[in-house]
Amino acid sequence: MTDTIFAVSSGAPPAGIAVVRISGPSADTIVRAVAGRAAAPRRATLRTFRDGAGEVIDQGLLLWFPGSATATGEDLAEFHLHGGRAVVARMLTVLATFPACRLADPGEFTRRAFANGRIDLLEAEALGDLLSAETEQQRRTALAMADGTLGRQVDAWRTAILRLAAQVEASLDFGDEDPEVPDGIGIATQAEHIAAALATALTAPEVERVRDGIAVVLAGPPNAGKSSLLNRIAGRDAAIVSATPGTTRDVVEVPVAIDGTAYLLSDTAGLRDGTDEVERIGIARARTRIADADLLLWLGDDPPPAHPSTLWLFPRADARPDQSPPDRLAVSSETGQGLTPLIAWMQARAATLLPTTDAHAISRRQRAELTEAHLAMRDAATETDAVLQAEALRRARLALDRLTGRSGFEDLLDSLFGQFCLGK
Repeated sequence: MTDTIFAVSSGAPPAGIAVVRISGPSADTIVRAVAGRAAAPRRATLRTFRDGAGEVIDQGLLLWFPGSATATGEDLAEFHLHGGRAVVARMLTVLATFPACRLADPGEFTRRAFANGRIDLLEAEALGDLLSAETEQQRRTALAMADGTLGRQVDAWRTAILRLAAQVEASLDFGDEDPEVPDGIGIATQAEHIAAALATALTAPEVERVRDGIAVVLAGPPNAGKSSLLNRIAGRDAAIVSATPGTTRDVVEVPVAIDGTAYLLSDTAGLRDGTDEVERIGIARARTRIADADLLLWLGDDPPPAHPSTLWLFPRADARPDQSPPDRLAVSSETGQGLTPLIAWMQARAATLLPTTDAHAISRRQRAELTEAHLAMRDAATETDAVLQAEALRRARLALDRLTGRSGFEDLLDSLFGQFCLGK
């Protein structure tokens, strides 16, 4: 029998209001015991909450949601209490006295929603992103994924693939006898349509850029002003600034949010022939970061390395105002000169890498499963052997099942829901 779980769902007290949520098969029994009688479904009711001895815990609102059309797919209730520590602690203590009723694990309410089919794995992952969102872009992208649009599209692809698989099986069994059975050409055409739709889905931006920030790397020779410029963009002293060449020997990462967009700024070691092993390691890491950067801010006098999104800067422009070359943006960490056009360039490039408003982005895991489904459907569209065609359709369906969580993998679920807070 499944335990009934409870937790504070409104954040840690003290607060004006605290919401204690319970979910599970004993929820109705607990509500009647604590609130005195049953409650009307989905209506806020003023009640006095009592413990087993009849002593008053608090007076507040009770909301009752009978399963299975609830957030968790189970009977669910919420006690809206005054948010003092003592009130909340007493309510939690009382709930723990009921048989098979316990404090929820992190993310357990959402995990039950997934297990009971109220949400799929895509929506659960989006909810995790929404809970951790710190910028407006992160919030919008998580909401776009949480609305279930992609999950519904995946279900439509899966249904179409199952239909195609049935047609292939029919062609194997009855193709020579029944003229109504679709031929290989018709099946291939339908498979090609699904493959094209999957290819379109794969063009979605990477959610990691939204979640972790656009990777902006500051690079150039030693003493070019990289650390000073990073501090100026970040608005704080995040990197050590020194006149001594080679001060920065490892990558210094600084997350920042600018106008609702997350960036990960990386200060790198100055590029030169390293004088010792530690510096050479730092320089190697700097070159790797340059290659992986979304945006490169180059502060050297020599032309920048090949990179698709590079802004060539002329640093310390305040000290040499008449020397700025026309093909470089003059910037000064001291005065802030050039910072506005630099940020504007970053924002313009970021807009090409991030999803548009209300559009979804996909994670590396989701992209891997969509890629597998796309390749399998391409095989199904080009394969002439019906047996191999059926196998390709099976591979595509399994990839989509992994995408939405139909075929479970507990390690992934433990990792995902373990990041959620208590009461979610």
